[in-house]
Amino acid sequence: MLGVCYYPEHWDESRWETDARRMRELGISFVRIGEFAWSRIEPKRDDFRFEWLDRAMAVLADAGLKVVLGTPTATPPKWLVDAHPDILPYDENGNVRGFGSRRHYTFSSETYRRESKRIVEIIAKRYGQHPGLVGWQTDNEYGCHDTTLSWGPEDLKAFRSWLRLRYQSVDQLNEAWATVFWSMELGSFEDVELPMGTVTEPNPATRLDFWRFHSGQVASYDKMQCDIIRAHSPGRWITHNFMGFVSDFDHYAVGDNLDLASWDSYPIGFVEKFPFSEEERNRWAQTSHPDIAPYHHDLYRAVGRGRFWVMEQQPGPVNWAPWNPVPKPGMVRLWTWEAIAHGAEVVSYFRWRQAHFAQEQMHAGLNLPGLDELSVGGKEAQQVAQELKLLGELPPVTKASVALIFDYQTYWSTTIQPQGQDFRYEELVFRWYESLRRLGLDIDFVRPGESLAGYDLVIVPCITDVTLAMENALGECKATILIGPRSGSRDRNFQIPDVLPPGPLADLTGNRIVQVSTLRPGLSDAVSGEVCGAGIRWRETVEAKTSSVLAGFANGDPALTVKGKMYYLACWPDDILLGKVMELVARQAGLATMALPPHIRVRRRGALAFAFNYGPEDWTLPTDIEPLMGASVIAPQSVSVWMTG
Repeated sequence: MLGVCYYPEHWDESRWETDARRMRELGISFVRIGEFAWSRIEPKRDDFRFEWLDRAMAVLADAGLKVVLGTPTATPPKWLVDAHPDILPYDENGNVRGFGSRRHYTFSSETYRRESKRIVEIIAKRYGQHPGLVGWQTDNEYGCHDTTLSWGPEDLKAFRSWLRLRYQSVDQLNEAWATVFWSMELGSFEDVELPMGTVTEPNPATRLDFWRFHSGQVASYDKMQCDIIRAHSPGRWITHNFMGFVSDFDHYAVGDNLDLASWDSYPIGFVEKFPFSEEERNRWAQTSHPDIAPYHHDLYRAVGRGRFWVMEQQPGPVNWAPWNPVPKPGMVRLWTWEAIAHGAEVVSYFRWRQAHFAQEQMHAGLNLPGLDELSVGGKEAQQVAQELKLLGELPPVTKASVALIFDYQTYWSTTIQPQGQDFRYEELVFRWYESLRRLGLDIDFVRPGESLAGYDLVIVPCITDVTLAMENALGECKATILIGPRSGSRDRNFQIPDVLPPGPLADLTGNRIVQVSTLRPGLSDAVSGEVCGAGIRWRETVEAKTSSVLAGFANGDPALTVKGKMYYLACWPDDILLGKVMELVARQAGLATMALPPHIRVRRRGALAFAFNYGPEDWTLPTDIEPLMGASVIAPQSVSVWMTG
């Protein structure tokens, strides 16, 4: 269940056998290689140098390691860029993003798709049935460094073609984009320009289609690679390593191509990436927030249709955040067990040995820079390997009682037109997830429109465009349902529904939204009734047509309504209101909850339960629990495991 990322091309070949032996001694079973090695595999066009990779594969396999091979398409070599500069991406200001790091290509380049097909097929043919090979990783971290969207000539050409297929005629395009506004009407598809460089806000419907287009480009590019690999490497699985808090493309659509999802877990780095307050950033600087990694474990388990890996687990300080503290002792072990508790089949650390050169020389590994000496994180990984042997085979993850709907298009829509500067969809979803976890609940992320059968509580923090499939899934659901603000506020063409928000959810919720207000920092609207607290950031004016009002704003407007088992919250809730609402709906759903301290989290995996202490203080388990691993008094940065009834 443990793996590591390894770069044999970075180290003298005389070290490979020692590295492989030490990996096995540490408890490593899987090793990922090759995802950045194009220039070593093909230093000049058609001048292939596979001998070193052949030997590396043999050394690793002979040591008993199972190899995951990455396709090298995240790093096109210099000779290819020089020959075909049309593969390069462009930023939103129309500037070329050039060679010298990685991910320097646009998904829209026909040339790069052709070159990617070529190299993937050559590698898949050579290694597809290698006895040491168990799986493949396509490319590396799609979208990293803001590379999902590109604004160059290749993107414009491909976008126009995409629009022709989608709309068939320019009249239908004009209608969908409402180009009559501001005299934006187009005479042909060749009149379409990229949504950039405008005097003021570009057409939001154009921007949404531009995002949909690029998301589809990512998925189709990935499918191309998967199709080639499956043709030449039967019996091996395929994954892609997604990232944290990157929603620029639809991960579900890419997941449809894969056998399992994986993601790269850097919990401390993401503390700086997420819009926490400075107080929270300082509090969680050396441990990470208790829900950052779990949030993504649950999301990518859904993307992988029940299967996921952590392909890169942070083993120490990283190099890419504004500040990069050393994790507190015990955190690498804790993060590993947290991933396992959420169902990770393998936790793979990045990387085997810290590089003492190039861009990532400050990024920790399981071994110290350039040496055969375990780092602090390496010793904690070794401890986990020993504990896994003692604990034995783990039960499968069972269905959670709570479903949370996460919708990538809602992220795009609310980013395009936030209305309030601090309306951030990912933050809203994360805070609702956090509130549920504070109650000790397990959560499944669910793709919009999928069946909700078998769940007791369904949470929809926000979904702007409610498709027919989503409407039907909610309508057929027997669970208690909580719908959040802005839901049903746009149709597929980014227009306000004729019946007003919540659009298709109007009958289900019994509500109509007649206006909205965004509240700048420092402003709030008190809420009282069956729940109390305040609305912040976003506040709606609701007409409760056929719903019952459970709580209201200070002026008497409905804040929380219910119709049957469908609850609607008409604001971005502050911490107090959010907690009260979650307690209410969990109680109505008949769920047993816990009042956990902010630094404690609990997760169940089948009959096993895990408790994690992210904080500075001990936490004591109930007296009737006898841990299988760990202690009854869980020390800071420690884990305990026990059997449930």
